Amino acid sequence: MVRRKVAYFRNSLDLKDKVQVKVLRKRLKLSEAQFADTIRKSGNSIAALTKEAATPKV
Repeated sequence: MVRRKVAYFRNSLDLKDKVQVKVLRKRLKLSEAQFADTIRKSGNSIAALTKEAATPKV
């Protein structure tokens, strides 16, 4: 059986991969609700998520 090779992008977050989501959420020190809100605002780019998480919330 021939399967298509999965192409992983180093700068984008795969939301289906629970391990990748958990590791990034722990690294950014965000709760699940904060992480979900950050993803809604910035998308699945890891650089954009990091930048959004670093900005102070007022």
